[in-house]
Amino acid sequence: MSAHCQLTGSQPGFGNNISHSHRRTSRRFDPNIQRKRYWLPGEGRYVRLRLSAKAIKTVDVIGVEAAVARIRARGVKV
Repeated sequence: MSAHCQLTGSQPGFGNNISHSHRRTSRRFDPNIQRKRYWLPGEGRYVRLRLSAKAIKTVDVIGVEAAVARIRARGVKV
């Protein structure tokens, strides 16, 4: 899935647009996904991750090594 965060696992939510006449049409709430490149010092290489804006802040707090470990624990190849 394209709108999917590798760290948090957040993915699109679905709901309805409601017009002035109250007709409902389906819509999609996408997470704010960004591609970010991080230097992984333990492996001596860069990794490119697809992260939500919230997950980028999480990486800033816990560090890139711990974030990649969490991603790998979810079964995602990095």
